[in-house]
Amino acid sequence: MIFNTKKEKKYTFIESGEGHPMVLLHGLMGGLSNFDKMITYFSERGYKVYVPQLPIYDLPVLNTNLTSIAKYVARFIKDKIGQPVTLMGNSMGGHIGLILTLANPELVHSLVLTGSSGLYEKSFGETFPRRGDRDYIKKKTEEVFFDPKVATDELVDEVFAVVNDRMKGIKTVLLAKSAIKHNMLHDLQKIKQPTCIIWGKQDGVTPPDVAEEMDRQIPNSDLFWLDECGHAAMMEKPEEFNEILYNWLKDKI
Repeated sequence: MIFNTKKEKKYTFIESGEGHPMVLLHGLMGGLSNFDKMITYFSERGYKVYVPQLPIYDLPVLNTNLTSIAKYVARFIKDKIGQPVTLMGNSMGGHIGLILTLANPELVHSLVLTGSSGLYEKSFGETFPRRGDRDYIKKKTEEVFFDPKVATDELVDEVFAVVNDRMKGIKTVLLAKSAIKHNMLHDLQKIKQPTCIIWGKQDGVTPPDVAEEMDRQIPNSDLFWLDECGHAAMMEKPEEFNEILYNWLKDKI
């Protein structure tokens, strides 16, 4: 399904369905299209789904960090939704969700994490970004998934375009460093919201032990595994992911 993207003042976002509000946060190299199947599934089952375009490349260099993006999402929730939401984040989006939940607990009804950074993540490596080398970008994009075919040419082209834009490349590195610096280990115990952790068993970016540690540290959490699945479970195993989350949320709302 193709969703219309709204542009209202300082926000660009997708909005679909009616019911309990759910906000989906994409990762550093991700985008709104990462959630196509999730949006369809939940908007047809009593949820109002919002997917804001995170201002990854729009912030001033000095403010290009995860805390600034978390504040942006908090303003989005206050301005556009006005009630506590189920906040779901993949990769860096999960990290932003953790930061926001701690800073503004009144805005978060429940939290969902998949392949979330916050404890440890494997970045593109010391050579990133290698501009002009599409084969390298293709290989690195494929490594995000258990099944490399999920890394379509369209997805590889999106990542390639980012790393070949000098300023976007700089800001990507700044945010990757911000994620590493902003370690959440000693903060996770403070999260009181019900938390659903859905993780790919073959996640090579945020390995399974990250999920296990998050589950240990977050008091009210449940951990679910998806086999033959990498870093972006909602893209690689959408049917199983959506069913797990839907059933988990049933008695929370």
